[in-house]
Amino acid sequence: MVTGAAPISPSVLSFLRAALGCQIFEGYGQTECAAACTFTLPGDATAGHVGVPLPCNFVKLVDVEEMNYFASNGEGEVCIKGTNVFKGYLKDPEKTAEALDKDGWLHTGDIGKWLPNGVLKIIDRKKNIFKLAQGEYIAPEKIENVYVRCGPVAQVFVHGDSLQSSLVAIVVPDADVLPGFAKSLGIQGSIEELCKNTVVKKAIITDMTKLGREAGLKSFEQVKHFYVHLHPELFTIENGLLTPTLKAKRAELKELFQPQIDKLYADIQ
Repeated sequence: MVTGAAPISPSVLSFLRAALGCQIFEGYGQTECAAACTFTLPGDATAGHVGVPLPCNFVKLVDVEEMNYFASNGEGEVCIKGTNVFKGYLKDPEKTAEALDKDGWLHTGDIGKWLPNGVLKIIDRKKNIFKLAQGEYIAPEKIENVYVRCGPVAQVFVHGDSLQSSLVAIVVPDADVLPGFAKSLGIQGSIEELCKNTVVKKAIITDMTKLGREAGLKSFEQVKHFYVHLHPELFTIENGLLTPTLKAKRAELKELFQPQIDKLYADIQ
């Protein structure tokens, strides 16, 4: 059996191998390289990686300085070159130039890591697009730009995991608007207290969901009620969560809020 298209949890893969009593291989790649560029080896019973490069292509990792991934450390963006790599997108030279460099290397946008035994592990995404467990692609910034229109909301960080089927979000309320919004619900308190209030949280999420529907977000792009954490402090340049151009530093946000993200996913399960 072969699994691909989206990552499979190591525990699930190990269980299936034991339960079915057969070899299950994991492949990695994309349409632009004729589906696969790496594949697990026969007899390899380990999980949590995508195997070794196929004979038809080379795989290299290149530095992604803004995310602190360096090829010298065995980490970087996965790039592919070989007979299986496509020549370009039909009548779209601009998009082709984004995917293929002048030397013919396909830049996948995935961050990989070479493990000591020579196999590749996918550890992150360079591009701010990711896939949920059911195969749906998510552009988090599009969703964030919709939700931030909500009156009591100042900032939103939408996060997803390719091993999870739902999105979670860190929402920073607008400190000037939130007290009045809460008062209309008959609730008072400090910003920190209001962020912990379930009634306030539900009302904010209801408004966000309504805006999402009006903007045409699909159901899998909407963050459900139980998957939101309200945070009282703004993301700023000074605290290292925004770039000088005021764009979210997604890697830093994920690292900072990993405990809350883990708890949200644990509560889902």
